[in-house]
Amino acid sequence: MFAYASDRLPDQLRLHLRLVFVGTAASTRSAELGHYYAHPGNRFWRAIHEAGITPRRYQPGEFASLIELGIGFTDLSKSGAGMDHQIATETIDLPGFRAKIEKYRPRTIAFTSKKAASLFYGRPSRGIALGRQKRDECPAEVFVLPSPSGAASGHWTLEPWRELAAWIKS
Repeated sequence: MFAYASDRLPDQLRLHLRLVFVGTAASTRSAELGHYYAHPGNRFWRAIHEAGITPRRYQPGEFASLIELGIGFTDLSKSGAGMDHQIATETIDLPGFRAKIEKYRPRTIAFTSKKAASLFYGRPSRGIALGRQKRDECPAEVFVLPSPSGAASGHWTLEPWRELAAWIKS
């Protein structure tokens, strides 16, 4: 998919990916560099390797190469940037996100924060469980992962990432 001029990070999507990671929006650092999960304190790249999702530890600048492993990336807000609480509500494009899922039909989507999942489901974060979600109208299996952001250290656990790895390998 092509990026629009206002997009902070380009989508990395194609038909029938085995997994698409979905964030709320690009972090300020990611928007500056043009790479997903680019802040040095972000655990994303270490987590996907340690959980067994990728065969080696990739660097943020290599994000586009993960599409060859069947892994894509997008965000709910393509024009906002910053920490989840800094993203303006009007930049969240749920209809656009749902259209992407319908068009590209990934096998699995994984929200990389409870905030992103709460926006998708339209309910508070505290009502969102980590891990695989109950099947609903979404054409993909849905997982919710703890945020890999260094700012979310108090809620970090690798277990939901391992559960995701086991699912996508099955």
